[in-house]
Amino acid sequence: MAKRTDSETLSKHLRDALRTDILAGRWAPGAKLQLTALSDHYQTSSTVVREALTRLVGERLVQLRPNRGFFVPPISLAELEDITELRCVNEEFAVKLAIDRGGLQWESELMAAHHTLERTPRRSEENPDEHTQEWNIAHQAFHAKLVEACGIPVLIELTCTLSDISQLYGRWAGVATRDAKRDIDQEHRDILAAALRRDAAETGALLRRHYQTTMDAVREAGEVGLEANA
Repeated sequence: MAKRTDSETLSKHLRDALRTDILAGRWAPGAKLQLTALSDHYQTSSTVVREALTRLVGERLVQLRPNRGFFVPPISLAELEDITELRCVNEEFAVKLAIDRGGLQWESELMAAHHTLERTPRRSEENPDEHTQEWNIAHQAFHAKLVEACGIPVLIELTCTLSDISQLYGRWAGVATRDAKRDIDQEHRDILAAALRRDAAETGALLRRHYQTTMDAVREAGEVGLEANA
């Protein structure tokens, strides 16, 4: 990574790089994030690294432990269950508002986001147990677009935060979610169709089922399965 002179641009660039690497599983859950090692890897100062990590603490992708430093969040089946329920409740409400408030442009952008998602390979031959980074990005973009028209920034921000945390867990539950008996592409088609019909209740119910199916697969693998993958 080339050094940059503009501190604000550098900080955002590094934060985005750290966020991508954490979500991709570069470090295992609970791993300590060493400032010196990160400074060397990203070719920047420890001050900039500390600032980026501090911002990621606010997004719950990094933990700050007093007198110990920064860590990748540990995994917990109980926490994932709580996060899944919160995500369901949050997006059921957000998508209802989005369907009420969204116009033709929102519909067009939602269809475009789904088209990108459907055309993006979900798994690669090299790593069949993991979702590709491209698919993860397209998946998050589709779900973000679903609620974007709600028009409430704090609700949209919470949706993105919960999506990131869920993706972090998903990275370590790849085998469990791969083996789940489901047609995830059809799930997304059904969600899109319900949203375009302006059926808020059905869209919310399909979103809940979509997330709960993943949670059920991870729960079946159990805490031991999560820890083994990590």
